[in-house]
Amino acid sequence: MTTTAKLFITGGSQAVLLPRGFHFDGDEVFIRRDPATGDVVLSRKPENWQRFFEQAARTQVLSDFLEDRNDQPPIERE
Repeated sequence: MTTTAKLFITGGSQAVLLPRGFHFDGDEVFIRRDPATGDVVLSRKPENWQRFFEQAARTQVLSDFLEDRNDQPPIERE
């Protein structure tokens, strides 16, 4: 099903008015940008950790994700 949604500005942020049939349950969604296409993707928050990992397994992650991160070596402790 393809349709359009209205965009508007509220409090300095851009908002999307989702048409009936596209509403989410709850008051938060996950948002990500597809690095290949630039598309913004909204998805519902998983109900539990199992659903989270199932959803994560279906999500494409770039091979160089976090590669340029400058982590410090672990602190040695007794």
